[in-house]
Amino acid sequence: MRFNKLDLNLLVALDALLKERSISRAAERLHLSQSATSNALARLREYFDDQLLVQVGRKMEPTPRAQGLQDAVRDVLLRVDSTIAMQPRFDPSVSDRVFRLFISDYTQMVLGPHLMTLAARQRCSARLDFLAQVANPQRDLERGEADLLVIPQGLTSAEHPEEPLYEDRFVCVVWRDARIAQGELSFERYVDAGHVVMVPAATAFDSFEATFVRRYGVSRRVVASTYAFAAMPSLIIGTEHVATVHARLAKLLAAALPLQMRPAPLPITPMQQTMQWHKYRTQDPGLVWLRGLLHAAVRRLDGAHD
Repeated sequence: MRFNKLDLNLLVALDALLKERSISRAAERLHLSQSATSNALARLREYFDDQLLVQVGRKMEPTPRAQGLQDAVRDVLLRVDSTIAMQPRFDPSVSDRVFRLFISDYTQMVLGPHLMTLAARQRCSARLDFLAQVANPQRDLERGEADLLVIPQGLTSAEHPEEPLYEDRFVCVVWRDARIAQGELSFERYVDAGHVVMVPAATAFDSFEATFVRRYGVSRRVVASTYAFAAMPSLIIGTEHVATVHARLAKLLAAALPLQMRPAPLPITPMQQTMQWHKYRTQDPGLVWLRGLLHAAVRRLDGAHD
């Protein structure tokens, strides 16, 4: 198919080339030979009268014209995929689709088992890829690299739809045999203690609870940091340290580890967990199914914690 003398199939090649910045990797992504991919790049260069990708040392870098085209090309392909190419129905029991969810380890541990159980009950043959959250997950959503984001309200993009999933409060956990586990965890004992904290890997945001701790002017003595929410409680075992974590996660881990839960001695607003998807994919039957499954998983989660 051509539009203004441009073979629209070349847009798929251009998208892959600009993402991979490598002819060989783009060829793998497109399931083409390197010579066919090189030929596509040559035709694109001729059409746009621009080199598009130039060799800089051992890497290929986009020209200014290519940088200006990248988001526009991705947007066109995403519109085609979400309208013309979208299947009218979705049957999870026969689908080979791969859903990419950008989701924290906390949400995987708390909600993931319920989601997987419900998918298995439907004999789901589609694949769920749980991917680590990155510095700008909204960018990946915009480019169609993520099907769904599961992140706290306030970190979502204003450009795309979102729905609330569930709420979680914060509690403190301490080692069961520690001195700090005896009696009330007062504000003074909390401030004096050593703290294990979560520092998001490769993101521009603090963890949700750290934002509120800082808002109240509390300076914690950090003795260890980790990139994983789920690791925090285990890192305080055998110490007098404290970890401030999501209540659902604390309850889950306290059942398996020598931990005790304590109310947080400062007011931390509960976190509202939300899911967000691309505006072009609101009517995508597969994503409609997945969003419904997540809501059902939340209902099952809440029932499991009553």
